[in-house]
Amino acid sequence: MNRFQLFKLLRRNNNLAFRRNPAYEQSVAAKVMMVIGGGFMAAYLIFFAVMFSMMANESAEPGMWLMLMPLLMAIDFGVRFGIQQTPMMLAKPYLLMPVPSHSVIETFLITSLLSGYNWTWLFFFVPYCFIVLCGCATWSAALVVLVSGMLIVLINSQWYLLVRTLTQRSLLWWLLPLAVYAAYFVPLFMEADSEVAFFEDAVDAVVEFGSTWWFVLVCAASLVAIFMLNRWMQFRYVKEEIAREQKKPAALKSVTKFTFLERFGLDGEYLKLELKSVMRNKAIRARVITALALIIVLTLLIAYTDVYDGPMMLNFWCYYCFSLYGLTTLAKVMSPEGNYIDLLLVHRENILSLLKAKYYFHVAILLVPLILMLPAIIAGKFSLMMMVAYMLVTSGPLMMGLFQLAVYNKQTLPLDQKITGKNNVENGVQTFVVMAAMFVPLALVALLVLLFDEQTAYWILTAIGLAFTLAHPWWLRNIYERMMQRKYENLEGFHASR
Repeated sequence: MNRFQLFKLLRRNNNLAFRRNPAYEQSVAAKVMMVIGGGFMAAYLIFFAVMFSMMANESAEPGMWLMLMPLLMAIDFGVRFGIQQTPMMLAKPYLLMPVPSHSVIETFLITSLLSGYNWTWLFFFVPYCFIVLCGCATWSAALVVLVSGMLIVLINSQWYLLVRTLTQRSLLWWLLPLAVYAAYFVPLFMEADSEVAFFEDAVDAVVEFGSTWWFVLVCAASLVAIFMLNRWMQFRYVKEEIAREQKKPAALKSVTKFTFLERFGLDGEYLKLELKSVMRNKAIRARVITALALIIVLTLLIAYTDVYDGPMMLNFWCYYCFSLYGLTTLAKVMSPEGNYIDLLLVHRENILSLLKAKYYFHVAILLVPLILMLPAIIAGKFSLMMMVAYMLVTSGPLMMGLFQLAVYNKQTLPLDQKITGKNNVENGVQTFVVMAAMFVPLALVALLVLLFDEQTAYWILTAIGLAFTLAHPWWLRNIYERMMQRKYENLEGFHASR
């Protein structure tokens, strides 16, 4: 079997795996949502292309697009988290078969380069090249822009895979993309005239170099280099995870028992399970640490800088600081428990106690952004009513909506495997609930501010959030009863996706 035949076979197997997935119907709905999102993205790219091409024609610099690319590639890097898997997540089953392992990794890397999302960026480069061709550029310069632009997008896709793989091993690797993309904003803080002049000269040199075929060769060489680095690293780490040996601890010195939770009965026992799952399971722990780290960064950025001082932006980020943890973890609620869901169904209402424990745990997490933003309240940047309103909206309507996913989620998430684990739990209901949770409260605030004043809007939000929060025993029981109605369907999905 040559490499082309292997490529066709693996592509065919991936399509069959998608159709045989227990959540196939929901996955189709998720793909429809992604197509709609892709349409909006294409419209924005065309808008930016027209705007910057007009500026390029005015200044007679067809390479001006390079000034925008660092920002666009930073956005592209973030978008890829929702749509792109690492090859190691897909290659694991084939490494035990009589096919060349490196060829398998290469096939999935090439597939990632040929993904439809990468070619969505043609909606930016084609209009840009056409407009500058009609204005200040030659055919050769326009073709350079088109080819080098797409090469940069492909480099960014491989850069994403590289960073995503490294961050699965250690969260400290997040400092690498932060440093790379933050470097774009460093010149904004330059004060000395000599530094500003040096930066402007450097930008002019890059823009001029970006209009030559030498720049295309540099981009092509960079793509080959990062592709080969990815090939080596993906193969090494996936083999390491598959062949890893469990190390026995020398001596078990102590076990955290959380005895103070025993007074809460069965709910307390499931709170212990929730805490120990975070402490002992690598995949869950990494997800929790990542969410908490993002909360801390966002709260510090919003509370102690003037980056987002507009009224609606302050509302958005204040709400997002409270809701981020729930949006990150509750979108896949009950999926980790799919590993041992059979045991939870042994006794009546065990699942209800588990849901209550999850709810109390997530409400307790809301204290983190609240405490971090208290100095900002004292300084007058946020009002106390705004903070209380968004915290109660998060603990009430937001969590009630996210907990509904416990009824529909039926794909098991691994507890320890992070690189080759099956992390594709996305479904149509999940996408709809998460999008509604992100934007409906803010739309409600905007409407209430139009009808009343800002303070009255926060009082109304506080009343709504408090009502849903106090009513949590009733809506959690309703979720539990609906889960029991779908018990056998969900069990089949959990078993099939382990």
